Amino acid sequence: MDTEKAIKKYGKYYRTALDEDGFTDVEKRMEAFEARLGEMYASENFQKHNIYPTTDATYIYAVIAMCLEIKSLGYSDKDTIEIVNRGFEKRRNFFKRIIAVINVLPNSFDIARKWNINDHRKRLKDGSITYDYFKVSKDKVEYSISKCMYVEMFATYGIRPLCKIFCKTDEFAYAGLPKHVTFIRHSDLSDGQACFDEVVRKV
Repeated sequence: MDTEKAIKKYGKYYRTALDEDGFTDVEKRMEAFEARLGEMYASENFQKHNIYPTTDATYIYAVIAMCLEIKSLGYSDKDTIEIVNRGFEKRRNFFKRIIAVINVLPNSFDIARKWNINDHRKRLKDGSITYDYFKVSKDKVEYSISKCMYVEMFATYGIRPLCKIFCKTDEFAYAGLPKHVTFIRHSDLSDGQACFDEVVRKV
């Protein structure tokens, strides 16, 4: 991994978050973030976590560094999540456009069903997620997850609840598929004992 390139890449998102929220001393904040992320990339924790092909540890660690920097300024978990998310708004809008196209397709549930099946297969292969069960039928996908490396990475740095940033991505994605898909999240691992979801074909 090119550490300097990664720090520069994700620093742009962090700078956007700072600018969007009207932070002062932006350059000082950027220096602190870059120093922290550089140390994190050089750590044994990163080496331990950067082994799962289906999880981008470089990206996840950048988000963790952002969270730690914002939290160090006295912000609540809720405010920290909102600030960091604002930095990635443009990235999120790109995926919104893709999801909007899928939403109008008559087979959008079947596409979502296939996403889940493929993701489950890949996660089992690399061990990044531990499933209690994974059930698939023609009109429904249901699963329960008891361990997720996204959450474990955040927990390593004492900010497990802030992994809600990543847990919410499923809700964000399925919210863009209202025509044929109903997504039900009963709980997630950022603040619960399991990630329990149902993806249901909307009749």
